[in-house]
Amino acid sequence: MTTILITGGSGHIASAIRPLLGHYRCRLTDLVAPEDALGVDEEFVAADITDLDAMTAACAGANLVVHLGGHRQERPFDEILRVNIGGTRAVLEGARRAGVRRVLLASSGHAVGYATVADARREPVLDPRPDSYYGVGKVALEALGSLYADRFGMTVVSARIAAFLPEPLDRRGLSLWFSPADMVRLVDACAVLEGPGHRIVWGVSDNTRAWVRGDAGAAIGFRPVDDAERHADGIPGIMLPGLEDEAQIAATALGGTSVTADRELGTDWG
Repeated sequence: MTTILITGGSGHIASAIRPLLGHYRCRLTDLVAPEDALGVDEEFVAADITDLDAMTAACAGANLVVHLGGHRQERPFDEILRVNIGGTRAVLEGARRAGVRRVLLASSGHAVGYATVADARREPVLDPRPDSYYGVGKVALEALGSLYADRFGMTVVSARIAAFLPEPLDRRGLSLWFSPADMVRLVDACAVLEGPGHRIVWGVSDNTRAWVRGDAGAAIGFRPVDDAERHADGIPGIMLPGLEDEAQIAATALGGTSVTADRELGTDWG
């Protein structure tokens, strides 16, 4: 059975996908244990992602590292630097030292938050345009993934995860939703991906109103199947596809409210 190490193993993404990972042996690592009981093929290792020795030990025997750990929203720059950037470096170096060849890094749409929907529809992989210190941390995560792939021949995928939720909550979610089941499909694709190199893909489901392209994901065998449209009836005020103001949508920044003037850098936006 394939063994995967999941950093941030007690976080919201890991908690949502764990019930769907029964075909793996899962080693979870985080500062605190998950609230729910561990399954038969699950184990927990308490560790800090910034601790290189702990990460090296946690990676031992794993076939794939899924790096979900770190702050999940805006923080002061020093915290982003220490945890999100330093932690990613420790995870990648720990994987390298332990002989793990495949790594899936959780990047974010905030790495390109100032890009518009029109930009994302035109290009499969956008150049970095971070909208926050958090976004800067994700750009650095992608750069570290590229470095380790090129220098050490590792297979690294950085997934720009958009709106990961059990179901979409609003118009934005209908376009950027990423379902737990599709996240597992991304893990599955990375677990068997051959060939060294760094790839950037979108962590977004196969949404009817998608704002981003799935070309890069398809190139690594990631083919999402869930569609946010099946939840559209539960969202008030949503117009049918094709009846919306396409010009307004095209000009929308991918980062949403993260690019507005009242969002002070380094503060907890809640």
